[in-house]
Order: sequence, then C-alpha cells, then structure tokens
Amino acid sequence: MRTSEYYKKQKHTISFEFFPPKTPEGEAKLFQIVTDLKKLGPSFVSVTYGAMGNTRANTLRIVEEIKHRIGLEVAAHLTCVAHSRGEIEAILATLREKKIENIVALRGDPPQGEAQFNPPPDGFRHASELVRFIRKHPMLGNAFDLNVAGYPEGHPECRDKKKDLEYLKLKVDEGADAVVTQLFFNNRYYFDFVDRARKLGIKVPIVPGIMPVTHGPQIEKFSRMCGAEIPREIREAISRFGEDQQAIVKFGIEYATRQCRELLAGGAPGLHFYTLNQSLATRQIYENLHLARAA
Repeated sequence: MRTSEYYKKQKHTISFEFFPPKTPEGEAKLFQIVTDLKKLGPSFVSVTYGAMGNTRANTLRIVEEIKHRIGLEVAAHLTCVAHSRGEIEAILATLREKKIENIVALRGDPPQGEAQFNPPPDGFRHASELVRFIRKHPMLGNAFDLNVAGYPEGHPECRDKKKDLEYLKLKVDEGADAVVTQLFFNNRYYFDFVDRARKLGIKVPIVPGIMPVTHGPQIEKFSRMCGAEIPREIREAISRFGEDQQAIVKFGIEYATRQCRELLAGGAPGLHFYTLNQSLATRQIYENLHLARAA
C-alpha cells in the first residue's frame, strides 16, 4: 500500500525509521525489533541509506524482508550520493521488482571528510532532480510514492528559511507526495514551518520527525548535523543526569510524549519516529499517547 493512502485514510499516520546494521548479528536484532514494534500497528516503516551508497544492498534486502516476511509496509530511502542516472534507474527497477511501492527521495549528506556535496558523473545535485527523474521515467514514474525531507529550522547548508522552503516546494512540484521533517525539539518551529509552507502553496502532508532524547552526546551530534536547536530544558537535563542513562531515557520519553501530544492536537497528520534501531522509547511513547493499533 502506498504511503499517500495512509495519509488519506488515517487520522494519524505513524511510521518508524531504521538504519541497516553493519553486522549479521545487528541485522538479526533489527528484525526482532521490527517484529516487536509491528505489534503497535504502525502504518509503515522506512529504512535509510548509507553514505556513498555503501549500504544499498543491505537496504534493499532489509526492505524486502520487512515487507514480505515480517509483513509491514516499507519505504526505501534513496539518495543521489555516488550514483549515476543509470544506477538510480537500476535501483528503481529492483525496487519495483520486489514490489516496494514507497521511496524516501533524498540528496544525501556529503561523504565524511568532504565539506560540500559533489554530484557524481551523470548524477544529481539536488533531491528535486531525483524526484523529477523518477516521476518523468517512462516506465517507472508511476511505480512509487515519493516522500521528501523538510527542515523546520532550515537546512544546515541553507539557513535562509525562505529560500529553503522554495527548494522544498520545487521537490513537491516535481512530484513528491509527502514531506517528513528533520528532527526538532521545539514545536514552534514545526507549526511555523507548516504555516509558511501552506502559504507558499505546498499542500501535501507535512509529517513531524521525532527523535526521543535517550543519550546526551548522541542528541548533540545529530542536532549539529541537521541544524536543530536543543532547548534549555533538554540541555539542563543532559547536564543534570550526566551518566545516569536510565534517568535521561525517562526524561526523553516524557519530553517526547509532551511534544507528540501537542503536535497531534495541533493538526499534525502523524508522527515519524527516528528509532535509532531501538524500541524502548518508541514503545513507551506509544503507550503514553494511546496510539497502538492492532497489527
């Protein structure tokens, strides 16, 4: 089932994001976590793509396993990093062959050690180009729903929010079906982002991306990478709890629960959880919000 159908039919569409593990043991653990979280009844899950495309085979294998063995709808991430048009076309053909109907179309981050993104030969510089390529493909253009990224606080490489929103509109105009935001901790940024997007003519669902605080240094790292502000309440909690991991996880669950409750009450079409391949926080937030549906 395509993700756009969930957004049309469900009051709140809930999705989880996972990344491909690097070891067979990690992969086995991931499949167990996905199986456990299936009991919560999410609408779909997504699987990320590694830098330089180095987890492409893992991503394809994992999305196939999740959809056809575990039985959850899935969206495969696809980036412009290190891929020519011909390689992108081959990946799309493989996804269609495996009956994967949903893609998260992204530019991707510059490889580690590179200050800026450099497109590969005969590749794409922007996610909008990737979306256009897929949509205009004569045989594959209608095979997928396309989700794209949005940045409530502005893209790290484009702090001009007006210009960044124009880039988002271009992705939507080229054929994106929904927007999933980067993580944020202050809901004001999300509601302002949605308001500005609607005024610009972006009408597709804009889904907030949620990352519960479960480890202080990790949250600071991700926040730096995506340009997200860490509110004083979170910084003080990280400082106060120090190495008390249990306490910071409890705080993170409580904070994310409040954040999610306000987002849903304010009209968000759903929630997208960045799980970091863990289940505890997501499961507890679900319970707090009474979100669980029969799988």
